[in-house]
Amino acid sequence: MARGQVLLTLHLAAFAWSAYGVWRNLEITGLAPGHGAHTYGGRWKYLTFMNQILQVVYFGICLSSDVVQLATPGRKKGAGRYLLQLRDVLFSILAFPVGAFVVLSFWSLYTYDRELVYPKFLDTIIPRWLNHSMHTTVLPLLLLDLAACPHQYPSKRKGLLALSVFCIAYMSWVLWIHYASGIWVYPILAKLDAVGMVVFFAASFVAMAPLYLLGEFLTKRVWDGAQGANKRK
Repeated sequence: MARGQVLLTLHLAAFAWSAYGVWRNLEITGLAPGHGAHTYGGRWKYLTFMNQILQVVYFGICLSSDVVQLATPGRKKGAGRYLLQLRDVLFSILAFPVGAFVVLSFWSLYTYDRELVYPKFLDTIIPRWLNHSMHTTVLPLLLLDLAACPHQYPSKRKGLLALSVFCIAYMSWVLWIHYASGIWVYPILAKLDAVGMVVFFAASFVAMAPLYLLGEFLTKRVWDGAQGANKRK
């Protein structure tokens, strides 16, 4: 099987899995009155749900790019080039760092005290496989994608600035929800005083930068090494 076909298969599977997870999330939580999807901000107040949509969009772009590349081999301009650029920008600035953050932060807090991030009553609403679809398989799929196809990263300044804008916008959204409705998006925030909240938000914000740099480092490590090996052959 040619490399382009392998990528198409991989991205089709990742897109289908991500889209199915979103669909089941909407269906299951939509029927559960005790879920936060029915309070102010709906599902869009949860970074996990935003990330689910982000992964669907990302793998949808990857899939579209694969189809165009296979249909028009050798062409360097037009829709194929635009989709490749969009794929790389989305992967580097949002899909990888946000996806990795969701997985690592969720399971870190879950291990420490699950009631801070995923109260036990949610087990009666959300099946275990869907929990893993939202909070586990995201990262392996991104790492598999990273190893399967190269991504061009923007300059660190531009990439980190764009990621910072996203982080600040989301934190502002969380604070607005509390101001407008009196509810906290995550249980952990209700247990923090003003200083603790500043530390929590600052730590979350700062944690994104190393994840962005990790994606860039792994990409260069995998693909610079592969290109070097090909040159030696």
